[in-house]
Amino acid sequence: MKKIVFAHLLNDFSGSPLVLSSIIKGVKKEGYEIDLFTCGEREGFLSDLGINYHYFPYRFFPNKYMRLVAFMLSQFILLIKMLWRYRNQDVVFYINTLLPIGASLAGKILGKKVVYHIHEVSIKPASFKRLLKGIANKTASSAIYVSNELMRLEALPDVKGKVVYNGLSEDFIAKANKYKQEPKNDDFTILMLCSLKDYKGVPEFVKLAERLSKYKFELVVNATTEEINNYFEIFPDLSNLTIFDVQRNVHPFYQRANLILNLSHPETWVETFGMTILEAMYYEKPCIVPTVGGPIELIGNGIEGYTIDQRDLEKVAVTINKMATDQILYNQLSIAAFIKAKQFSLKNMIQGAIQEIN
Repeated sequence: MKKIVFAHLLNDFSGSPLVLSSIIKGVKKEGYEIDLFTCGEREGFLSDLGINYHYFPYRFFPNKYMRLVAFMLSQFILLIKMLWRYRNQDVVFYINTLLPIGASLAGKILGKKVVYHIHEVSIKPASFKRLLKGIANKTASSAIYVSNELMRLEALPDVKGKVVYNGLSEDFIAKANKYKQEPKNDDFTILMLCSLKDYKGVPEFVKLAERLSKYKFELVVNATTEEINNYFEIFPDLSNLTIFDVQRNVHPFYQRANLILNLSHPETWVETFGMTILEAMYYEKPCIVPTVGGPIELIGNGIEGYTIDQRDLEKVAVTINKMATDQILYNQLSIAAFIKAKQFSLKNMIQGAIQEIN
């Protein structure tokens, strides 16, 4: 059976490594030998999977020029490492996100099958995105997209592509089923999980907390305590808003929450799927999501939650209040969210990936 060589740039607790970890576990169960190339500096969802790890150096720099230099150097090292290691091996290269171009170039040079799993659309600047897509278009044998909206927006013109929806891991489902049997929170709590970026809607979340002071707000960000302290220096200190740093276990947050928000700015960051939305839905929690991107394939307006542009904070606030005060409506949304979540199967996601590998 062939060896599968996975490549992912930054191992952390965000959506794309979470999805990749589930695929790796599923492929491993099928008996494939697995190598993973990733940056080794941080702990994340790709850690401790019981596979063959290979590391290359990469560090994120706030300065865009230093970041570009670090990225290109990391990809050159990745290219050399993979050319040397796999020059005489029968392998398939599986590239997670558009970023690991060193791996895709190595696969093309060596004449190996290269499968891309594309998660993202909002890559800046535009010239860098064109470079990444151009390399993917020339090196990929096939491409997987996490939503129809992503495939519509970012299809590689010369590459055979298909949509494979993300699914929840067996571990997540087991923990969710256990937590759902525990006592519910009496306070109406609004939760958002995201990166610590303006375009993810963090300022709008703070404004909503300030405006809706009778409700509890919890914000979980993929950042350190120091980064959080620096970012929130300019924001008011609100008694009903609690901010948490990066969390390995998000289950207690979903259990406490009544409503999950995604306030990403559609003009600068289009969500391509929304794993936190799917996770919340399995917890029977309605969601408010943007009006564009992958989340609209999860949430029907007025069915499993609502689709609202974050620029209309008045409408978001009114909708939150309506959901918090109308128990019949809330229960209808909650039931519909859970029913919809069960349609997104881990088995289908893994089978979709294996079909492209073979």
